[in-house]
Amino acid sequence: MTAEPHAGLPYRPNVGVTLINPQGLIWAGRRIDSAAPAWQMPQGGIDRGETAAQAALRELEEETGIGPALVEYLACTEAPVRYDLPPELIGKIWKGRFRGQEQDWFLYRFLGSDDQVNIVTDHPEFSEWRWLGAGEILDAIVPFKRAVYQEVIRAFRPWLAP
Repeated sequence: MTAEPHAGLPYRPNVGVTLINPQGLIWAGRRIDSAAPAWQMPQGGIDRGETAAQAALRELEEETGIGPALVEYLACTEAPVRYDLPPELIGKIWKGRFRGQEQDWFLYRFLGSDDQVNIVTDHPEFSEWRWLGAGEILDAIVPFKRAVYQEVIRAFRPWLAP
């Protein structure tokens, strides 16, 4: 038996979206399912038969109401970024089938106006949202995702506000 019983579990294929406004600030939503003030960028799983790019646009629209016509593609990470769940969450999330997520990240510029954001969806994930600087989002993310966000911010740094 290994020291980490979950070490043999696979990573869940996933995408993340860094959506920036014209000033380079990052869209962040406060998770509805967390007692702690947990903020994050839109993200979600890749459906069967869907490319990562298609999943990114679908997740963005499902979570924020922002459709593909309101964004401009800028970049994506060169390779997937992984994170492991804390041991206490394995078994509670995704029915214990995954140890964490492997995410392809996409950077889009928001072409719309703030009143076009709608987090009141069929299956809401966020209770509120705001634009944050790169440093602010690092302070607001749950600790086990911080390394992922640091890597994503490093990859997209030329487009981001401090």
